[in-house]
Amino acid sequence: MDAPYSPLEFRLLNEFQRGFPLVERPFAGIADAVGAGEAEVLAALRRLLARGAASRIGAVLAPRRVGASTLAALAVPAGRLEAVAQMVSGRPEVNHNYEREHRYNLWFVATAADQEALEATLADIRRQADAPLISLPLAEEYHIDLGFDLCGGGKGAVRGGDDAARADLSAADRCLLAALEPGLEPVARPFDRLGERCGISGAQVRARLAAWLEEGLIKRFGVVVRHHELGYRANAMVVFDVPDDQVSEIGRTLAREAGVTLCYRRRRAPPEWTGNLFCMVHGRSREAVLPVVERLSRLAGRSCEVLFSVRRFKQRGARYFEGAHGSAAG
Repeated sequence: MDAPYSPLEFRLLNEFQRGFPLVERPFAGIADAVGAGEAEVLAALRRLLARGAASRIGAVLAPRRVGASTLAALAVPAGRLEAVAQMVSGRPEVNHNYEREHRYNLWFVATAADQEALEATLADIRRQADAPLISLPLAEEYHIDLGFDLCGGGKGAVRGGDDAARADLSAADRCLLAALEPGLEPVARPFDRLGERCGISGAQVRARLAAWLEEGLIKRFGVVVRHHELGYRANAMVVFDVPDDQVSEIGRTLAREAGVTLCYRRRRAPPEWTGNLFCMVHGRSREAVLPVVERLSRLAGRSCEVLFSVRRFKQRGARYFEGAHGSAAG
């Protein structure tokens, strides 16, 4: 990592990206695990959040189990790019927004409570941007995790998609997920604090989160890091056009490769966009990323498009239920 982090900060970033303890005082449990005090752990996490090394402490949801989401891109004239990027980033539905090296140069992820709301958001963005827009919804997951081994120890377990049905969420569930979207507060009893926002107890919060982890609605729960702040400044979206009867096999093969942080199939948007298999490769430099891209191309047996990011305009956790706060009691 480029920035100097204390040994405690490094361990918090590297070891607690998943497996966060769902107990009354989770930071005390983490403190016991790392040989520190609870107050010391809380202070370190507050520093990491303030510096942007950690974006939040919380849940990464399975994208096809709740709400609606898509990866979209705009082809914006260079002279208008910053103004359009500012408009897109200002939308609460948008959680990631990057300039990439391509004619379609502004790529963003948008989420909403349902497909109708998502389509309305995209139509409004297209109208305001006055530029061509493509939408590429997720079709199949092969590896979606976005954790980073900061010790360089290699790839962790490959975590593919969850084919279970969409979650049937009650009003209380939606309230809890909305309250959780910004992340846990770094306080001694964060689940109690979360429950207060929905009129339920901390014990009820923990039980619900444990159930969602068990059923796969939550893919992982822990410290969510920002790759750029940790020195992973080269971010390439690698896209293949693979026949539909081969894409799942090739996708599962590429997902296992070191250096691949995301791998999934998305729907095409012909004629503007025919690629359907996407891999994200993060590295500390472009020179570190390119050999990974070459290896993926050899394994796939075909050429690919490589879209390096140029600028990051926005990066935060998804907001499926923003505005759903309020007591779920009664």
